Amino acid sequence: MHEHMSELESAYLDAHVSAYPVEYIAGIDLYNAGEFHAAHDAWEERWMGEVGPQEKLFLQAMIQSAVAFHHLDIGRPGAARQMYLRAKEKFARLGASVFMSLDLDDYQAQLDAALSWLLSAADPRELPKPEIVPPKIRLLATVDEFD
Repeated sequence: MHEHMSELESAYLDAHVSAYPVEYIAGIDLYNAGEFHAAHDAWEERWMGEVGPQEKLFLQAMIQSAVAFHHLDIGRPGAARQMYLRAKEKFARLGASVFMSLDLDDYQAQLDAALSWLLSAADPRELPKPEIVPPKIRLLATVDEFD
């Protein structure tokens, strides 16, 4: 029983709620609930505002990874693959292993586990869709400075 309880632990701490933009936190809740389009909307609202270049790149990568899952939900594996590749490219450009308390190495490993099958054929529409487990976002305890 206790094993299962730990999975329901909050994705973040009160310190994160105080430190980070409300849209970032809201997007995490929506993403973890599988509401990928809504998560994209929350993060995009922040992304469109006055944010620093690093945060902008990070949010765009998160938005694109959420949109990849949305495309899969509506049966568009080609579009999902495109978004997945764009997100990977942005995470690579960000070059951080942790940003805004998110362990990006872990997140990308989860992303690859869920989506790398999309890269295994020239046309992902020809592939049977496997059972995928989208990443769960859980912030690290430390609060980071962001630009």
